[in-house]
Amino acid sequence: MATNNNKDIIYLPLEGVESEHCALIVEKGLAKVDGIETHKVELNNQRAAITVTNEEVLANAVTAIKDLGYGVTTVKKVFPVLGMTCASCAGSAESIVSYEPGVVNASVNFASGNLTVEYLPNMTNATKLQKAVQGAGYDLLIEDETKQQETLEAIHEKKFKQLKTKTMWSVILSLPVVIIGMFFMNMPYANPIMWAFSTPVLLWFGKDFFINAWKQAKHRSANMDTLVALSTGIAYIFSVFNMLFPKFWESRGLEAHVYFEAASVIIAFILLGKLLEEKAKGNTSSAIKKLMGLQPKTVVVIQPDGMEKQTPIEEVNVNDTILVKPGEKIAVDGMVTTGSSYVDESMLSGEPVPVLKEENEKVFAGTINQKGSFQFKAVKVGKETMLAQIIKMVQDAQGSKAPVQKLVDKIAGIFVPVVMSIAVITFIIWFILGGDNGVVQGLLAAITVLVIACPCALGLATPTAIMVGVGKGAEKGILIKDAESLESAKKVNAIILDKTGTITEGKPEVTGISWLQNNDTAKNILLSIEKKSEHPLAEAIVKFLGDTATTPLTNFDSITGKGAKADYNGEIFFVGNKKLLVENKVTIAEELLKQADEWNKQAKTVIWFANNKEALSVLAISDKIKETSVQAIKELQAMDIELYMLTGDNEATAKSIAEETGIQHYKAEVLPQHKADFVKELQQQGKTVAMVGDGINDSTALATADVSIAMGKGSDIAMDVAKMTIISSDLSKIPQAIKLSKQTVATIKQNLFWAFIYNLIGIPIAAGILYPFNGFLLNPMIAGAAMAMSSVSVVSNSLRLKWKK
Repeated sequence: MATNNNKDIIYLPLEGVESEHCALIVEKGLAKVDGIETHKVELNNQRAAITVTNEEVLANAVTAIKDLGYGVTTVKKVFPVLGMTCASCAGSAESIVSYEPGVVNASVNFASGNLTVEYLPNMTNATKLQKAVQGAGYDLLIEDETKQQETLEAIHEKKFKQLKTKTMWSVILSLPVVIIGMFFMNMPYANPIMWAFSTPVLLWFGKDFFINAWKQAKHRSANMDTLVALSTGIAYIFSVFNMLFPKFWESRGLEAHVYFEAASVIIAFILLGKLLEEKAKGNTSSAIKKLMGLQPKTVVVIQPDGMEKQTPIEEVNVNDTILVKPGEKIAVDGMVTTGSSYVDESMLSGEPVPVLKEENEKVFAGTINQKGSFQFKAVKVGKETMLAQIIKMVQDAQGSKAPVQKLVDKIAGIFVPVVMSIAVITFIIWFILGGDNGVVQGLLAAITVLVIACPCALGLATPTAIMVGVGKGAEKGILIKDAESLESAKKVNAIILDKTGTITEGKPEVTGISWLQNNDTAKNILLSIEKKSEHPLAEAIVKFLGDTATTPLTNFDSITGKGAKADYNGEIFFVGNKKLLVENKVTIAEELLKQADEWNKQAKTVIWFANNKEALSVLAISDKIKETSVQAIKELQAMDIELYMLTGDNEATAKSIAEETGIQHYKAEVLPQHKADFVKELQQQGKTVAMVGDGINDSTALATADVSIAMGKGSDIAMDVAKMTIISSDLSKIPQAIKLSKQTVATIKQNLFWAFIYNLIGIPIAAGILYPFNGFLLNPMIAGAAMAMSSVSVVSNSLRLKWKK
């Protein structure tokens, strides 16, 4: 669960919601449930996200969805309750379980001593329910439930197997019907044999289409199930009538044909299409499955007495000491306490080079320890780990809608009623103009129209491409927060780069210091001011002056974009850039100026230390350019993207970095608020602007840009604001992200083109538009196969994204 407006979001895993049209029906249904405050259906994640006023609303929401003909994945279990002594105990245990997040229904029978509970497996499990009941002084007997919890994955696997069985039997039973219908129509008892084989296909293996269509009809809506149920139902009833009352037609000089093969083959083909589609859709979410598989199920926790204990991951607490042996996965986020080793972080950052981890270094869940072994203290567990946050971010992005989807949603909303109208008009036209066979051919043409129309291909076109695109990004270490930014990135033609931590390593070091008068008191004051400052350059100076003692200061004040000042014994001291000294009329000795100019030419950042009369010292700080920055900048320029570097650093340093990396446009001594102004300036020139930064001071500019990209090793605020995060902080991932955006948008366009063209061509042919010219009428069975394959082709086209470079 995630928090939104201080309310917990409840995720309902959906079944049978296969297109945007279905998603819209569910959204409308949820809107009518009292007590649901917000609701959104995420088609890709096959779930509905709702916030509710109280726990009882959850059961109503589940019922509402089921009434519409769709399913919610829930688990129903019966557990013995221990420790109950009276009927009020049963009531107490029941209310405790009822109020657990994710519980749909709960009832305790005091006579049998059992709890019957229905819950959402993605939100709770038997162990959590047991803990809740234990907290009230009772207990639940759950046996091996901890070892063998029913997961969503297992439930979907079970459903997939059932679909496979249904499809297989539908095909087996339809084959003899097709063979008789095509080649042996005149054999004895042909019609009863075909009826016997097609009835189970329709009324047993295809019963869900009819059940769901009826549920839709009760709510005055229609979906793909309606089209399938109407077409196959009409064909079946018409055939049964013709078989039982052939004289009705024969007395009118017509032949009494049956169409059992059309009805059963349509069901078989559509089930086969669904099976292939489910398999393909399973592949689109493989990125999430890979990420989820990164966390081990158990860990070795070092007990206070030094003993090692194998502990399930759910029971690990913050501050536990965990032992990691060679080759093992790291289970939670933490800080190394003893030992050292190289850790493979490629699954999070996309970077193949293992990283050395020593004492006080951070380690992350899902990464793999190499040869050494070490112990670390758990800092973040469960949903707080970086891996859990990444999984959530990827899921949310895959569940979001691209702007192009809004148009598709409108079309999907009216698609089924329009198709049903076309089918009725087709029948009427055939009835009036079709001559002797007008009724039969009109009926067949109407059935074919209903069968060939495919709202699913339309509904799957955008979300499947977004799902694969976001997943591919995650595998490469590019986290994309929503579909909109993935779609917008292709339009970017101007990129603003922050310098420190983006182009450079972001690990500044003091490389030189020059004093006008070197005394310990001045050093103490300098260190004390820098210790209070939050600037990354201050950190470098603190590290450099490590052994120096601090001294008490008063009136410390951080001056944004310039430095800081503080009082010591009634005297003001400044640390910062030259601008700060000039503004406060501080004199600078010639020898210090000369030294500063020399360092400026070497592209070093110059920091001044002064009292209110004169400059006491000047320091040189240098920050190495990342190895990949120069190549990434060349790639971006080759894509015709204008690059701008903004830095709070001095002109000389900025110029030197720009020359070294090949950036043509740069601005030095830029204050944080001016970065956002510069973004707006470029936007006013009609440019689509991406901002790339890593610090708190970049957050306003990130929020203002069309596409915001944060460096993963930067501040949490920058990552929260940004729509994309480069986990490894490697600039070369940005051209990759833009290429991925272009490929994804191209795939969406191909999918939509195919889905529209298929329906635009298929429906008129099914209605018999070619009949007056060449006598061609489309067979309903062929229409069923075409309809099944249209969805599969759209999903398969989205999957091609995976293998593109």
